[in-house]
Amino acid sequence: MKTDYLVKSLAFSDEIRIYAARTTDLVEVANRNVAAYPTAAAAIGRALTATVMMGSMLKGNETVTVRINGGGPIGLILADANAQGKVRGYAANPRVHFQYDSGKLNVGMAVGTDGDLYVTKDLGLKDYFTGQVPLQTGEIGDDFTYYFAQSEQIPSAVGLGVLVDPENKVVASGGFIIQVMPNASEETIVALEKALANMRTISDMIADGLTPEDMVQVLVGGHDFRILETLPLAFECNCSKDKFIPGLVSLGNDELDAMIKEDGKAEALCHFCMAKYQFTAEELEALKK
Repeated sequence: MKTDYLVKSLAFSDEIRIYAARTTDLVEVANRNVAAYPTAAAAIGRALTATVMMGSMLKGNETVTVRINGGGPIGLILADANAQGKVRGYAANPRVHFQYDSGKLNVGMAVGTDGDLYVTKDLGLKDYFTGQVPLQTGEIGDDFTYYFAQSEQIPSAVGLGVLVDPENKVVASGGFIIQVMPNASEETIVALEKALANMRTISDMIADGLTPEDMVQVLVGGHDFRILETLPLAFECNCSKDKFIPGLVSLGNDELDAMIKEDGKAEALCHFCMAKYQFTAEELEALKK
């Protein structure tokens, strides 16, 4: 049984860094959580794949949060990941579906381009690292490519793909991030561009059973590479009942009183995993104090 994981590698005599990932299972978990329509599932999946690869660039307890809001009907897409390969995410309106005439999912129309891609990294320092770039196409892969070039000053290529079958199940998902090292030669860059121009789509490769290692081999077009690390990936939500308490307290006593009087309880819903947490009237009374 195939499982989700990513590989970190160096290629072209260590002039190019490549992250390649299979994310089919974790994206299907996200898809099932929110019962997304196909185009929304693809958008969420691309965001999750990019975010979990960015998380793998971190270490220890560091985390990264990605927000994409292009003004399109899907609304805000939110994802966060840690350095251990755990990721979660959702879209504000997962009931969105657009297609091109070719039948390909039109993620750009769902996301829109009237907005920005935000990246926030918690590196355990006093202040967070934040980066923000205007969305270029809403297709998400292009937007992350632009983000790395503009915000982190790293020439990069980002490829993301999600394949959804007629039963609305995610059957293939994955991606890559290629980063050009400062010592890369012009010859290496030309060879890399040639390999990228000739490659098939990410979702097609994953659907045909290619592993992240196979994808790296395709990306380098027969040139040398070495795998540095393999990291298992999974959708994992760290929500809990306690984490909803500050939000309830912030509503104020009048609002809590109204909940107690009208419903005799309160229910909190996690948008990431759709878990529900119940608060009794007694618990709400305690929160007022």
